Amino acid sequence: MRKALWIICFLPILLTAQQKTEFRAVWITNVDSYVLFSDKNITDAVNYLAERGFNVIFPVVWNKGYTLYPSQIMQEKFNVPIWQTFAGRDLLKKLIIEAHRVGIEVIPWFEFGFSSSYSLNGGHIINKYPSWAGRKNDGSLLVKNGFDWMAGTNPEVQDFMISIITEVLDNYDVDGVQGDDRLPAMPVEGGYDSTTVAIYKSENGGANPPANFWDASWKRWRANKLNNFFRRMKDSVKVRGEHLIVSAAPSNYPWGYDEYLQDSKTWVDSGIVENFIPQLYRYDYTSYANELINASNLVPASKKHIFFPGMLTKAGSYIISPSFFIQSMNLNRTRGMKGECFFFYESFPANNSLLGDTLRTLYYNEPALVPYRNGNVFRPAARIINEDDELNTQRQGNWQRVPVQGFNPQIYWTNDTADAWFDYYIEAKAAAWYDIYVYNVPNFAFTQFAKYTIYDTNGEQTVIFNQQNSANATWVKIGEAYLNPGRSRVLRVDNTQMEPGKYLLADATMMMVNRKKSPDAVFTSVEDESPGIKQIPGSFQVYDAYPNPFNPATNIRFSLPHAGLVKAELFNSLGQRISVLTEDFHEAGEHTLRVDVPDLTSGVYFVNFTGKDFQKSVKVLLLK
Repeated sequence: MRKALWIICFLPILLTAQQKTEFRAVWITNVDSYVLFSDKNITDAVNYLAERGFNVIFPVVWNKGYTLYPSQIMQEKFNVPIWQTFAGRDLLKKLIIEAHRVGIEVIPWFEFGFSSSYSLNGGHIINKYPSWAGRKNDGSLLVKNGFDWMAGTNPEVQDFMISIITEVLDNYDVDGVQGDDRLPAMPVEGGYDSTTVAIYKSENGGANPPANFWDASWKRWRANKLNNFFRRMKDSVKVRGEHLIVSAAPSNYPWGYDEYLQDSKTWVDSGIVENFIPQLYRYDYTSYANELINASNLVPASKKHIFFPGMLTKAGSYIISPSFFIQSMNLNRTRGMKGECFFFYESFPANNSLLGDTLRTLYYNEPALVPYRNGNVFRPAARIINEDDELNTQRQGNWQRVPVQGFNPQIYWTNDTADAWFDYYIEAKAAAWYDIYVYNVPNFAFTQFAKYTIYDTNGEQTVIFNQQNSANATWVKIGEAYLNPGRSRVLRVDNTQMEPGKYLLADATMMMVNRKKSPDAVFTSVEDESPGIKQIPGSFQVYDAYPNPFNPATNIRFSLPHAGLVKAELFNSLGQRISVLTEDFHEAGEHTLRVDVPDLTSGVYFVNFTGKDFQKSVKVLLLK
């Protein structure tokens, strides 16, 4: 009998620990950061955040009057579909793929809000639509601290903002949207544009608005207009999916109300926002503590669960000190905060990852669900099947494994003229729609006519895919599949359409839930992991053998919540021990035991796993 063979692979116990819930978020900017400037940078940053326990990313998508995604609306209105620096790319699409791959939610951040430009006299937006400009009581352009403002009280401006917000929701599988200290907002000095004045007069018996912009009733009237916009914006979001979170990161109250008409207390009290992150940006602990306590005291007990402090960890050359950071984090926990959001990403990898590693070691050292998902793993990490996964792939034909840099790390290819195919088997954890991706490394040597067949409960669908096209690089979505729970063949690639003299590539395949189509699917465990992102299970568990029945070898996956000795023994149906398959020390995580028994006769056998605090048996059937 051959020895059992161990391969890296993971699982539960008898008692399941309560899953931790905590909001662990970070803003990603296009200023003082290079994350968004290349696809590789995006992948590296997402992996970094996943390894340090983050579960939400707020990426900027609206800055200085430009979108950071290809926008049909901006193309039609201004002939500029995207900020020129990012032309030819869809960085939001890439970020969503990479973040959802590792189980991180993505909530686009509309940073500039109702501000059209910075120190550009309104920029291209006001140049095209001068009636959109915010105005002071002397008729001049509304400018404050260098920011040029549109009139947030103008219905046309409001409609424009809602149009780009809903454009993102319609075109991307995101997890919500976020406004900030400029959405909704308008400097208190504003409100004197002709449109706003006309609306005010129509509602106030023809009277002009007060010349004193500090007038309390005038402030309230304008703030109410912004509140009504926010309600309408929320309705536009929620009609597209109740799962889409409306997040706000305003200036702290009441300063934000007095200076920018941000009535964030009403937003919270009336339920407009579902995720509230006031910007408590301070440079010393005493000031931060005062802001946190004051902000928390303004939030009613029934809304405490949506309140998370926004913490400043970097601004220009400033990076928060470890001592100030630890003091602030400890205060958050002492005050009952279930998480926080950091401005911004670059503070964590700086200084040889001092802050990032401190956060991981002291606070984010175990996985956490996002609090507002009610115990549901809303973005379970994608299931990735690498091409060398013998348990979950099958192939026919003359395939060769070659040292071409693929996902992890090589590829298979074939130029076989006879029928050749490569199948991928994936386990679905819940009945849902899933997006199916392939990892592609474009090369002129590959075929332009790779035939992929996707299998699901509705049958099968065929996609012809160009493996040469440079636009089809790294993870590329090729289709969707509705799957019931369980393991099944999901994808095949074959050479039936391949042109002569070319190679057919087979690399990794990825499957992750499509929340636009399956917003209500419930996932309660996150056993699967993306390569390089290690997840530690909460308990010991053994999965069913595969294949089963088998001849002469099968694989049994199991997982450990902590490192320890594992013993696996093989018994026959009479309870007689046949052999000890293994007795060895294993690290926490998932593993696979390969059982190869060419010398045994057909029959029912049992593989019994034992350890310090667990025991479990798996029934297998050998058929020769």
